[in-house]
Amino acid sequence: MKRTLALSLVAVQFSLLAALVFLPHGSLWSTTEGVIVAAIVVGLFGAGLAGLGVLGLGAALTASPIPRANAPLVTGGVYGLMRSPIYSGLMIGGVALVLVGASVWHILSWVALVGLLSAKTRWEERMLVAEHPDYRSYGQRVGRFVPGVGRFARSAEAHR
Repeated sequence: MKRTLALSLVAVQFSLLAALVFLPHGSLWSTTEGVIVAAIVVGLFGAGLAGLGVLGLGAALTASPIPRANAPLVTGGVYGLMRSPIYSGLMIGGVALVLVGASVWHILSWVALVGLLSAKTRWEERMLVAEHPDYRSYGQRVGRFVPGVGRFARSAEAHR
């Protein structure tokens, strides 16, 4: 059941990313040269952040939100700034696609992606807390998607 949910979440995530790429262009705003340049800069930043996250995980990398058994807890590099840089990079890259897409459907797909990644992260973090005793204190120090934002509460009862 857990593995099926994990694969379903990954499939929906990729479907939403594909929607952002392939939805028809809209007319909510004009995609001027400035908008295109901004989208390229934002997209490259998002891709770079996600890439650093992938490289930083090394042996702990898995496409599934279920943590790899016996993988080390990674808290250095970009993971010293935020707990979910890959998801942050995907969200930022999604903004670039929204800028180029200029449609309500692009905006709605991006909002759905952010919601999905937020829920997926919370589930993944519950499993990481169970797998790695140090994850709770790491989560109290480091923000979830943005440095300093979304840290775990200091009380022992708070589970995010």
